[in-house]
Order: sequence, then structure tokens, then C-alpha cells
Amino acid sequence: MALPARRIQAARPPLARRALGALPPYLYLLPGLACLVLWTYKPIVEAVQLSFYHWNLLPTSPRTYVGLENYRRVFTLPQLRGAATNTLWYMLGLIPFSIILPTAVALGIRNLGGRSRSTYRALIFLPMLMAPVATAAVWRWLLDPKGIVNHALGLGSYNWLREERTALLSILAICAWQILGFATLVVSAGLTGISADYAEAAEMDGASRWQVTRWVTLPLLRSTLLFMLLMTVLLSGQWTFPLLDVLTQGGPADSSTNVYYLLWEYGFRSLDSGLASAAGIAFFAIFAVVAAILVKLADRYSFADN
Repeated sequence: MALPARRIQAARPPLARRALGALPPYLYLLPGLACLVLWTYKPIVEAVQLSFYHWNLLPTSPRTYVGLENYRRVFTLPQLRGAATNTLWYMLGLIPFSIILPTAVALGIRNLGGRSRSTYRALIFLPMLMAPVATAAVWRWLLDPKGIVNHALGLGSYNWLREERTALLSILAICAWQILGFATLVVSAGLTGISADYAEAAEMDGASRWQVTRWVTLPLLRSTLLFMLLMTVLLSGQWTFPLLDVLTQGGPADSSTNVYYLLWEYGFRSLDSGLASAAGIAFFAIFAVVAAILVKLADRYSFADN
């Protein structure tokens, strides 16, 4: 027997009550979403707007609309090609220290005892905990023409940070020393998530330790390694930025600068905020495409241990 329509309607809670009941989970997300909008999306929108104007950041100076002129200037800058090349060198140079060497170290220390392994991880992670400016100050003293490095190598008074041949290599070496511990910790966490049953099953079938590592452990670790590759490609310019600012200021002759430091120079030294905003938006779009490709590769080639 069908119930009357009035009783069915009375059994359903009002729409306002249902909406009020579903509201609490979103209230927990509200502070995070507000910070995301305030500190991420709002600056991006303002940078897009500012990229169409010429303005020297002075409150008394009016903005002048220039259309796409700033974007044309970005891709015709004489320093852009060198900065982009240096950024690529930083990416490629950091990959061995963010993927290859950390993987070898993590595989080597995973069989250590609990206390020894924790101590070793803490020691290797220590450089990442140091403030970049303080780290740069120490390394400037070490690489001084009369510093410890030249004395140990017997190079006389060679200036590592003021020679075009070695300025970029010096920044790369310092940054690699800093991120090695962080990358090792990430890879060690990935190894912890791999079940030991796979290695035991392979050893029971007669596989050697190298075969277990090559055909079992590394494929299961692929998602972690692809994540570190994504981090290196996207963040290498940011990791090297404080070192550039303190040690070389992009020199000598722009031999060590990267795209992030070039953007900062045009925005806060030349006070050309429109050009800096256009460069930032252009770099943001390029790195977004690169990130999308790497994420797609990670989804395709990574393996999830269920």
C-alpha cells in the first residue's frame, strides 16, 4: 500500500537541515582554503594583472598599460638564454645527488641496527636543517682564496666563486651537499613501505642480493624516485636561489644565475614589476607543463604495493 505523499514529505528532513548537517566537514577545511586563496591564488591573479602594466613599485607612480609588451620583452631578454641554460644544468647536476646517490645510501643503511640507522640518518639530514644563508656564509669562508679548500688542494689563491669556470659548479656542489640528506630520508621512507615478503620470496627462488635489488626493490621504489625527480626539476631553482644571492649574485658575468634569480633582479633591483610578473607567469606556465608531464609519467610507470 502506497504511503500518502504528505507522510513521505514529512519523513524527509528539510533541505536547510540537510545542508547544515553536511557543513561541519567543510568548516574544518575553511582555514586551509582561506590561506590557500590568500597566499597562493590571489598573488597569481595579481601577477597576471600586473604583467600587462609597466610600474616601478612606487605608490606615487601610476601604472601604465602596455598590453603584451612585457611578454615580448621576456622572450627577447639577452640574459634569458644563459639563465635558462644554467637552470637546466642545475637540474641535471642535482639529479645524481637527489636520486642516484640517495638510493645507494638508503640501500646501504637499511640493514643497520635501529639506533645506528637513526643516528646515520640524523647526521646525513643535518645539512638540510641549516639555514641557507648561514650555510652560504660558511661555504664562502671555506672557498675563500685563502680558505681551507685551496689549502687542502694546494691551489694557491684560486677564487672559486669569482671565476666563470667554477662559480656554477661551486653553487651546484653546495646545493647537492644540502639536499643529499633530504633525498636519502625520502628514499629510506619509500624503502620502509616495501614489504619484505617480496625479497624473501625472490631469495627462496634463488635470486641473489643484486637481482633482488634490481628486479624487486627498485621497481617497487619507482614511485618514490619519480617523486624526487619531480621535486628536483621543479625546485632546483629555488634550492639554489639563496646560495646565489649570498655567494655570487648570479655572477661573474651571469655565469651562475638561474631564471628565478633573473626574475628577482628585474623585480626588486631594476624595479620593473611588470616585466618580473610577466617572466613569473611565463615560467609558471612552462614549469606547469613540465610538472604535468612528469606526473603523467609517474602515474604510468609507478607501482603501488598494496
